[in-house]
Amino acid sequence: MMKLSSACNIDDLRLLARRRLPRMIFDFFDGGAEDEVTLRANRAAYERLRFAPRVLRDVSKPDTACEIVGGPSRYPFLIAPTGSIGMAWPGADVAIARAAARFGIPYTLSTNATASIEEIADKAPGRLWFQLYVLYDREFTDGLVRRAAAAGYETLVVTVDLATGGKRERDSHNGFVVPYSMQLRHVLQGAMKPAWALRILANGGIPEFINLRGFQRMARADIVTISSSISQQLDASFDDSGLARLRDIWKGKLVVKGVARADDAERIVRLGADAIWLSNHGGRQLDGAIASLDALPAVVAALGSRVPVILDGGVRRGSDALKARALGAQAVCIGRATLYGASVAGDAGAVRSLEILVDELERTMKLCGVRSIGEVGPDLLAR
Repeated sequence: MMKLSSACNIDDLRLLARRRLPRMIFDFFDGGAEDEVTLRANRAAYERLRFAPRVLRDVSKPDTACEIVGGPSRYPFLIAPTGSIGMAWPGADVAIARAAARFGIPYTLSTNATASIEEIADKAPGRLWFQLYVLYDREFTDGLVRRAAAAGYETLVVTVDLATGGKRERDSHNGFVVPYSMQLRHVLQGAMKPAWALRILANGGIPEFINLRGFQRMARADIVTISSSISQQLDASFDDSGLARLRDIWKGKLVVKGVARADDAERIVRLGADAIWLSNHGGRQLDGAIASLDALPAVVAALGSRVPVILDGGVRRGSDALKARALGAQAVCIGRATLYGASVAGDAGAVRSLEILVDELERTMKLCGVRSIGEVGPDLLAR
């Protein structure tokens, strides 16, 4: 069986995660909505692009450093928020945050994380961002924002593309739905993955959404009861006025995540956003939505140099960062890639996933004749 050290790409880590996790857990992380058209489109958008490499340039020491939303980063990567990941490996949130700090890139903590805002700040100091789901309980939502500020998070990422939840049919087929009820097949799936089961049991069982503790008078924000229905708790009436209010409350950088249209991006910038995060939620919500990379050129053209644009969805290779930079993005955001690694081996797996992406990035820069991230432009791509 393949070992972690033998994994040479993110697909290898995905295969390892699939082998080591119960099916319902793997599918929850890996799957998309309905026919998974958008899930596949995110990856296909990168695969359609071709490089036009330069030659006879000194690329012996490629410079990978860049700026991401007003701060330094060693690479044009940042960690996207991924919720519920303690189901895969206890402490996976902390593992990925530590890996991000080690590699000098920003890390985004999900509202639905299985580590608290304060724990991440304590155990993984670095460039920390907090992703906010706007819950219908405004007082509770404001409390999350205050906690992030008090813990020293530099950036608030407000997710705006989830007025309701997507129809994730893999979850339905696996019986991983709300209201959740333990079924015999779930017990058997866990028993067939004894290493996973023992690790989870040794750490107190299925973890909780610790940042949601106290929400809706819940004594325990249990993943198995609300993981697939968190959208029911969101404020579907959240609009421009709500975003403007958050802009007034939050004094750090404000990034708006879930944008796909140039006109929306322009309006959001006028409301005070410091950056636009193009995202279709990894293909997990609206199936048939435009791939984030395909949305990028129009948004960059509309915004010019006013604010940076970042994006997630389908990032599986280090070369993807160069393709996105060539189309005008400042950085790409990594979600499932580090999740697969952490699912396999916690800290070591998260580090391995970033090692793979960084190696591919530097290798592609050399092969393309790119001396620094700063010189990447549209001429790097074949037309």
